Amino acid sequence: MKIILASPRGFCAGVNMAVESLELAIESFGPPVYVYHEIVHNKYVVESFRNKGAVFVDELSEVPEGSNLLFSAHGVSPQIRKVAKERQIFAIDATCPLVTKVHLEAIRFAKEGKTIILIGHEGHDEVIGTMGEAPHAIKLVESPEDVDKLEIDNENELAFLTQTTLSVDDANRIIKRLRHRFPNIKSPPKGDICYATQNRQEAVRVLAQEVDLVIVLGSQNSSNSQRLRELGAEYGIPAHLVDGPDDLQADWFEGVNSVLVTAGASAPESVVEQVVDYLRVNFEATVEVKSIREEKVHFQLPKELKSIVARSTN
Repeated sequence: MKIILASPRGFCAGVNMAVESLELAIESFGPPVYVYHEIVHNKYVVESFRNKGAVFVDELSEVPEGSNLLFSAHGVSPQIRKVAKERQIFAIDATCPLVTKVHLEAIRFAKEGKTIILIGHEGHDEVIGTMGEAPHAIKLVESPEDVDKLEIDNENELAFLTQTTLSVDDANRIIKRLRHRFPNIKSPPKGDICYATQNRQEAVRVLAQEVDLVIVLGSQNSSNSQRLRELGAEYGIPAHLVDGPDDLQADWFEGVNSVLVTAGASAPESVVEQVVDYLRVNFEATVEVKSIREEKVHFQLPKELKSIVARSTN
């Protein structure tokens, strides 16, 4: 069996920053450090931090007053920030800067009096945070059909934004329908889907056509990982999303000569290595790395942690 290992894959700059922030917070403040929602949508990452003393919560009422709290990479609404401040919680903002960009665009469009159409998945942490910036002004759509059902008072005062982790193809289909129905709709100056999401999707789009099977490392609640699996399946190639080697099923590999292995932006490289080792041991697999894009993006630590880093280096 031949393994094609996609590059880029795995952690993006936003996830690296959030993970590094939580590691530094636990090291500096000691456990527990509370985290509002999962730090990233990955089972292995969450369990690893839980074992180190992170406490993941879905409600701020679960966080004692005066505690240390980290906002996850997906961002939060202004209301959450307000409540944290009122409860004298020391909040560390590890929101991905690309998510922050979408929040700022929502604020700007709302101040301009526009109705904002947000393309995203209902209930996703990022969508909840973005909608919280201007709840009175934002309408959520998940499909082209949702666009057809929209009721808009002033079609000349419209703008759209997108969740950062969407399928590029799916988002473009919805944007096309929006532009057809609302020709004057405004768009953000630069697309909202993040560079890492686009690069990982492009790698699957290019490389899936060379293999018999696609394995995507990532958790089921990871939006960008789900998109990678769906993309492989769109080419008529069996594609599976797994957390790690324990999820692999032997019958998937019957008659398979080549496998594409990739990972969503919140999946650690350690689980990729475990899957590759499984295939090497069980199928005498060889590995070839194929890169379609080089990534050099790096995000700075949150300002709440920079002073700690500065002190430790002096």
